[in-house]
Amino acid sequence: MGSQSNGSSAKPLKFLIYGKTGWIGGLLGKLCQSQGIDYSYGSGRLESRDTLIADVNTVNPTHVFNAAGVTGRPNVDWCESHKVETIRANVVGTLTLADVCREKGLILINYATGCIFEYDSKHPLGSGIGFKEEDSANFVGSFYSKTKAMVEELLKNYENVCTLRVRMPITSDLTNPRNFITKITRYEKVVDIPNSMTVLDELLPISIEMAKRNLTGIYNFTNPGCISHNQILEMYRDYIDPKFTWKNFNLEEQAKVIIAPRSNNELDATKLKTEFPELLSIKDSLIKYVFEPNRKTPVKA
Repeated sequence: MGSQSNGSSAKPLKFLIYGKTGWIGGLLGKLCQSQGIDYSYGSGRLESRDTLIADVNTVNPTHVFNAAGVTGRPNVDWCESHKVETIRANVVGTLTLADVCREKGLILINYATGCIFEYDSKHPLGSGIGFKEEDSANFVGSFYSKTKAMVEELLKNYENVCTLRVRMPITSDLTNPRNFITKITRYEKVVDIPNSMTVLDELLPISIEMAKRNLTGIYNFTNPGCISHNQILEMYRDYIDPKFTWKNFNLEEQAKVIIAPRSNNELDATKLKTEFPELLSIKDSLIKYVFEPNRKTPVKA
């Protein structure tokens, strides 16, 4: 299924958002407020069709956004021991919402994940060859990723869905424990692998614009290019804390302290960049939206 652009909606925008208590859902509400967009949070449970229909009938939205789902607390290892709950939220819930939206003639902007791929012989680490939107998942190391891959495959049949593959999301709020930068600054040891990542301060407003353009299909929702853990921590040291130090370990050592393997990959952001030419590379986006606004070190002459 390709993307389509149907122009702007005739009636004033009204967004129905799922994921009020989640990180992205909360940020989305604040963005709508700042842009003067009318919005409501859904009160229904994703897996409960009747409650979703009631939400749509009450709110009468122009677009629906899904930022709900299960990632696990404190991390995706939770999903390994809570498989039914993970399926209920990530598969049954997301499909039910997509189906209700299709029945009501509504576009669903679905914040999904790009953690369904891993470097392979056709996309080697460091090659600059990223996975494209039409590629099917090749990483099922964690149950979380497995459910996300399943639901993405099924959602390809829904022409009303815009699937956004988010990866290792980052914001300028360095106190938020969900922020990828905050996570790795608090780890005892980190791996050092280049990955595609999503700077939410730049990309969430783009997702609102995608709704306005009525775009559908799959998008790699990351900043172009890759950046490694060490490169981010070096920037953190240079901009935030000159005394910051960290230790690395390899994937074999990491495997001993986690339950499920983690996804490492590069996604090809050409499709998104073509639609939004102003989109910054990952390094430039991090400097503009995260590190410069938080700078604590003096600017070098």
